[in-house]
Amino acid sequence: MGNCQPTIFPYEGFDVVADIKAIRKACKGLGTDEQAIIDILANRSAAQRLEIKQAYFEKYDDELVEVLKSELSGSFEKAILAMLDPPHVFAVKELRKAMKGAGTDEDVLVEILCSASNAEIATYKETYFHVHERDLEADVTGDTSGHVQRLLTMLLQGNRDESYEVDEGQAEQDAVSLFEAGEARFGTDESTFSYILASRNYLQLQATFKAYEAISGTDILDAIENETSGTLKDCYISLVRCAKNPQLYFARRLNAAMKGAGTDEDTLIRIIVGRSEIDLETIKDMYLEKYDVPLKDAISSECSGDFKRLLVAVCH
Repeated sequence: MGNCQPTIFPYEGFDVVADIKAIRKACKGLGTDEQAIIDILANRSAAQRLEIKQAYFEKYDDELVEVLKSELSGSFEKAILAMLDPPHVFAVKELRKAMKGAGTDEDVLVEILCSASNAEIATYKETYFHVHERDLEADVTGDTSGHVQRLLTMLLQGNRDESYEVDEGQAEQDAVSLFEAGEARFGTDESTFSYILASRNYLQLQATFKAYEAISGTDILDAIENETSGTLKDCYISLVRCAKNPQLYFARRLNAAMKGAGTDEDTLIRIIVGRSEIDLETIKDMYLEKYDVPLKDAISSECSGDFKRLLVAVCH
């Protein structure tokens, strides 16, 4: 959607041999030169980092991931390891982690699946099977229930209309359907909400939200807030926000991860590393516009040490 700018580009003067030597040196001897590792990895594209990983193994017969695991710790280690995976592999590891063990971290499922394009959904399904030898759809179905399960299953079909055409008549009709499925009746007809939010293109949805407000006098987000609850509400709000402005959606997720007591480092890593080659520059603009604080300042005041330095470096 629109004009999306990344913060990380392929490094012009890329010299894989120089990079692996510098990383090797940073990990040798007493203590680790974390800054050297940050300077290299935060300035290379994901494809270049994969080349570094490969070349490191070929030259030193050592897995770079294992070397770094033994040298680093905490959130800094997690973020560096995330940077050594291709973005779609990192995403499916996050999906698996969200569903493994007792309880499900629905927030992660919602964030990844509600913001994905059809092509991304297809890649996630394939990669998930490749990495985990499991079926993504079966895992999501097994770990969720009710309307949330049905909505996520719908999203996993990857059938959203991705054209840029707006049919005003359809928008009116959908707005009426949403109104009749929610505010106008006792109890909410979730299947109507799910179908429309999961299948229409983003511009079509924006037209539908306008029409909804004209008909009902209520903003669609307020209606969802009043009509639904729990994870289903989070799904709907995420889908509406992604349809309106995906980069603002991610800016809000980052802000929520840093608000209040404690910081949700995993979400910071997922979005800052995961979006760095897609639209992180635009997310930074949205963050500043919405919260009046540059994203790097927010990170600097919430995080510390090498983790902070790495995230700030990725934000450029």
